[in-house]
Amino acid sequence: MDSESKIQGEFVCPVPIERYATVLLAHGGGGKLTHQLIEQLFLPAFGNSLLEERHDGAILNVDSGRIAFTTDSYIIHPLFFPGGDIGSLSINGTVNDLAMCGARPLYLSAGFILEEGLPMDTLRRVVQSMKLAAENAGVRLVTGDTKVVDRGKGDGIFINTAGIGLIESGCHISPANVRPGDRILLSGDIGRHGIAIMAVREGLEFESTIMSDCAALSDIVLSLLATGVEVHCLRDLTRGGLASALIEIAETSSLHFEIHEAEIPVQEDVKGACEILGFDPLYVANEGRFVSFVPANDAERALQRMRAHPLGNQARIIGTVKSDNPGLVTMQSRIGGTRVVDMLSGEQLPRIC
Repeated sequence: MDSESKIQGEFVCPVPIERYATVLLAHGGGGKLTHQLIEQLFLPAFGNSLLEERHDGAILNVDSGRIAFTTDSYIIHPLFFPGGDIGSLSINGTVNDLAMCGARPLYLSAGFILEEGLPMDTLRRVVQSMKLAAENAGVRLVTGDTKVVDRGKGDGIFINTAGIGLIESGCHISPANVRPGDRILLSGDIGRHGIAIMAVREGLEFESTIMSDCAALSDIVLSLLATGVEVHCLRDLTRGGLASALIEIAETSSLHFEIHEAEIPVQEDVKGACEILGFDPLYVANEGRFVSFVPANDAERALQRMRAHPLGNQARIIGTVKSDNPGLVTMQSRIGGTRVVDMLSGEQLPRIC
């Protein structure tokens, strides 16, 4: 297929042919051109013994114990942005959801919804990005599905990924396990992903390119758990940012979180962009940042372990959990005032993950 190949009908091919429904990744049925797509694109990228069985699903052997299972869908616009793309985002996002359960990610599925007319080069670029992200995260993509929708109905490509991970730690990580006195640790600076998307989407130019923080968090989380720190809760800061994540956990745990603005790192260029655009960095999405809740006597040890990892070198203790005012998040400002951190009624930046 040449560089002008397009998604047409229900599969990828260089010439129009009669439309028909087919499943591409999960098994090999569907005709010659479907077979070519599997052989020439998906299997070379994701090939492993489980996927190569061409079964309708994957049969997995995992050690006895607890497993975590999650799924998410990705509809980002634009598809490619500084620091990542929809392919790496779909892998890292699902890996991160498993990591927030304290699980070692093992297996992923991928479901592709492709819009008729999508250039073959775009799909190939996304698939290769997914391959690299999966290799970096140490996971295998073992089953999946592909469907095509009419031109104008799909915005290029949507991806759904689901993941399974093995929980090796004895920690029971959940918002319900947060306790008064816990310290709240933030893994790094916030707001870069959302601003990187907005800059590309709106054609904004700054002195330097703002890069998304898109990354797999499993390694830093597993490193933290390996210290024996009693981690009570973990949460990645995606849609809605730091503020929304804290509010959701505070409401679930019926506790009060007091955070300190001076301890929350924000890059100067991100801060400037937020001021220009009227955004609050607390609510801007991230794709490589998380918060952890640990007992006070474990906080410094946890902080040092996080800072020893490249994804946590800016980690900070940003707040404390209290028993008064259940469900409330308050922030001490740099000038000494206190304000309530409320949930936004809408979304600052739609379609960013």
